[in-house]
Amino acid sequence: MELDEVKQRLRTFAAGQAAGVSPLYEHLAGHAAEDDEIAGLLTAAPDEHADAALLLAAAHRLVQADPVHPLFRYYPSLGGSDGVDESTWPMFRDFLLERADRVRELVATRHVQTNEVGRAAGLYPAVALAAKQAGGKVALLEVGCAAGLLLGLDRFGYRYQCDGGEQLAAGPAKAAVGLHCALDLGPGAKLPKVPKKLAVTGKVGLDNAPVDLSDEDELAWLEACVWADQLDRIRLLRAAAAAQRKDVPELLGGDAVDDLAAAAARTEGPLVVLTSRVLGHTGGRDAEFVEALAKLAADRPVWWVSDEPYEVSLVHVLPGRGELAFAETYGCTLGLTSWRDGVPEARALGQTSKYGNRMTWLAA
Repeated sequence: MELDEVKQRLRTFAAGQAAGVSPLYEHLAGHAAEDDEIAGLLTAAPDEHADAALLLAAAHRLVQADPVHPLFRYYPSLGGSDGVDESTWPMFRDFLLERADRVRELVATRHVQTNEVGRAAGLYPAVALAAKQAGGKVALLEVGCAAGLLLGLDRFGYRYQCDGGEQLAAGPAKAAVGLHCALDLGPGAKLPKVPKKLAVTGKVGLDNAPVDLSDEDELAWLEACVWADQLDRIRLLRAAAAAQRKDVPELLGGDAVDDLAAAAARTEGPLVVLTSRVLGHTGGRDAEFVEALAKLAADRPVWWVSDEPYEVSLVHVLPGRGELAFAETYGCTLGLTSWRDGVPEARALGQTSKYGNRMTWLAA
């Protein structure tokens, strides 16, 4: 990728994603956008992966590997407590240039992978509704699973804080992973039913590059992809990774469309297929993915729980709902779809936030 394009991506990230959210990443990306040597490191990445988050993840990984370097002071994820000051950028710049070859190697061979555990708070009520319709027991297949941490959603604990102070609780009472989600109601909506337990018969994940959490380097990279000053996300990742060791799902490498049927065949009975913020990364094959789901549903009961931008998901089964578009809501739509005699029956259940800590439940 050309240097000017890389620098523009860094500016866009600093102003549009990190501003007001991560002072550290806003500062670093903003300065990198005006520095040819630092921005130039990112030109080693494939075009589709060459963005600010990848450069910052590579830096995070290298600070992890050298935790005594003074730069750690600016990384809360590593125990640092210093805020951004006049030394942050010069120290960061020198650190990366001293390790320029390693940075280029990381950005050339890695891509940003996130396994946002908090999004399970949105998925859980939808999966519970699917399980109720299925008569109780369901198998789970997550497409775009990364390390498969969302497949542990039946073992997480949930607290939904509702308008007026009411609180809904779900999941095991002594869960190792506890999630909190602010839940408000759209016009005419009623609170969802959230059962204490889900009966899950099997768990399979499908990803073009699944993450093996038994490999410490893979886990470290997954942590490095989390923004270094967002400690709650890192804590959830670590807790879910530890919990997964007691409930290891089967993770398969493969394409979301071409290998969907083979992955589904690893399970039996009613099937819930999960997608969370992945269909925008299928190279424009979102419609083909939905067609593949419909083919699965011709042979067995299938429910699709989607936490995706409307434009790449529910639009294919629930058209004409322009008010749900990402451009209108700046959020994703939680959907539940099943098929009867080849005809989709779809419902928009809610609007979800980026990290799963807020949700608006919609009227049926």
